[in-house]
Amino acid sequence: MQTTVGTNTLTLVQAVTDGMRTMLREKQEVLVMGEDVGKNGGVFRATDGLQAEFGEDRVIDTPLSEAGFTGAAIGMAINGFLPIVEIQFLGFVYPAYEQIMTHASRIRARTMGHYSVPMVIRAPYGAGVRAPEIHSDSVEALFTHMPGIKVVCPSSPYDAKGLLIASIEDPDPVLFMEPMRNYRSSREEVPEDKYTVEIGKGKLLTEGEDVTVIAWGAMVPVAEKAVKQMGEKGVNCDLIDLRTLYPLDQDIIAESVQKTGRTVIVQEAHATSGVANDVISVINDTSFLYQKAPIERVTGFDTPVPFFAYEDHYLPTPERVIKSIEKVVSF
Repeated sequence: MQTTVGTNTLTLVQAVTDGMRTMLREKQEVLVMGEDVGKNGGVFRATDGLQAEFGEDRVIDTPLSEAGFTGAAIGMAINGFLPIVEIQFLGFVYPAYEQIMTHASRIRARTMGHYSVPMVIRAPYGAGVRAPEIHSDSVEALFTHMPGIKVVCPSSPYDAKGLLIASIEDPDPVLFMEPMRNYRSSREEVPEDKYTVEIGKGKLLTEGEDVTVIAWGAMVPVAEKAVKQMGEKGVNCDLIDLRTLYPLDQDIIAESVQKTGRTVIVQEAHATSGVANDVISVINDTSFLYQKAPIERVTGFDTPVPFFAYEDHYLPTPERVIKSIEKVVSF
C-alpha cells in the first residue's frame, strides 16, 4: 500500500521481496535460486512475481537438492555472479552445510584473497508458526562458529530490506536468517529506493538505565512486550536488537551494559553453545567489573523443537523475560 512519496508500508516478507527485486533490477549478476522460488513464488511467497519479471534464467527453480544448488551457487559466485540461494526452512540447510563450511566460508582464505564468494543464503527459521519438526529449527550458532561467513537476522521490515541489500553487496557469503513469526506480524514504512543497513551494527530500540535486554529476530517482539510491561512498573530497559550475529556489535553491547550493570539475553535457540553465550563472553571481556548481577539468559531448551501442542512451552515468552529482568534487578 502506497502511503507517502518514496515509501511503502510493507511486512517483513514483502521487504525481503522488495530487496531482491531492487538488486535484480540493478545488477544483471544477481540471481535467485532454490526450490519453488520461480513459478510458485516460494513457500512463503517471498519470491512472488520475480520470475515473471526477470525470467527463468535469473530466478531459477532448482531440483530438490540443497547441497546441489548451494554448491552450484558457490561456483557461480566465484565466477562473477551474485547468487541468492533460498533454503525453504533453516532446518533444511543440513545437506548443504558441508558445501557452506568446507567451501563457501574458506575460499577467500584458501586462495589467499584471490577469490571470494559473494553469495547470500536466505533461510526462514524458528518456531511459533505450527510448522513440523525440522521446519522450526533455530541453529544460527552452527554458522557463527565458522569464520568466513557472516550471519544476519533482521526483526523488522526496514532492516530486512536494508540488510538484504547489504548482504548481496558483501564480498563474502552471508547467511540471511528470516524469522517466520515476524513475516506478516507487523508493517513498517520502507523506502522504495535502494538503501543499506550496515552489517555488524546492532540497534538500540528503547533506552533505560536499569537493565540491558538483548535479543534478535523473532525474539525482539517478545522482548519488547516484556520491556514495555517492566517500564510500567518503573524498571526502564535498554533493548538492543543485535541484527547481526556474526560479527557481533561489541560496542553497542559494552556501552549499554556498562551503563546498566544488569543484562538479560533472549534467545530462541537451544541454551547450550548458543549466540547468547558469545554475548556473555563479550560482556566478560569488555564490562565484567561493571556488573551488578549475574547475567540471565532466557532460551529454548536443549531438545529438538517439539510438536505443536508443546511449542508454546518451548519458546521464550514475555513472562519468562519479565521474571529474568526482575531477578537481575532484585539481586
